Amino acid sequence: MKQLNQYRLDCAQKQKRGLHFILASVVIWCAMTVIYFSELPILTKNLFAFICTGMLLPLSFLISKIINVDFQNKDNPLSNLGLLFSLNQLLYLLIAMWIYPTIPEKMIMVLAIIFGAHLMPFSWLYRSKVYFVLSIIIPFFALIIGLNFDPAILSMSMVGVEIIFCVLLSIENRRLNSWIADYN
Repeated sequence: MKQLNQYRLDCAQKQKRGLHFILASVVIWCAMTVIYFSELPILTKNLFAFICTGMLLPLSFLISKIINVDFQNKDNPLSNLGLLFSLNQLLYLLIAMWIYPTIPEKMIMVLAIIFGAHLMPFSWLYRSKVYFVLSIIIPFFALIIGLNFDPAILSMSMVGVEIIFCVLLSIENRRLNSWIADYN
C-alpha cells in the first residue's frame, strides 16, 4: 500500500495533477463559447464543438511543455491508469453523438456532464479533493444551466468553472510541493 501511495504522489507531483489538461479545457471551452454565440445553425455548432474536443490531447501536450509537466511519466506504472481513465470518457461520447441530431440544443450540456463526471477517478489517482468535489459539482451545474439557459451561456459558464478549477488545482499543487519539501 505504501508503494501504491508513493506512485500516486509521484503522479500528482510530476503531472501537476493534470493541470495541463484542465488548462487545455479552458481554451476548448472558450472556443466552444465563440462557436455557440455565433449565428451558425445548431447542428453546425455541435459539429464544431466535437471538433474542438479533438484538440484536447495536442493542446494539453503543448501546455505540458510550457508549464513543465512530465506528460507521459513513463517511470510510473499508474500513468497508464490515467490514460485508461481518459479513454473511458470516449465511451460516454456515444451518448453525446446520439443527442447531436436528436436534441441538438442539449448536446453541449451532455458534453459538459460527461466531462465533469469523468473526473472522479482522477481524484483517487492524484489524491485530489478538488477533482472529487468538481466531479460532482460540474455535472449538476451543467444540468441546471443546460436545462434553463441557451447553450452559449452554458459554454461560457464552463469557462468560468474551468478557470476556478485551474486556480484550485494550482493551490492544491502548491500545498503538495510544500508538503513534499517539508517531508524531505
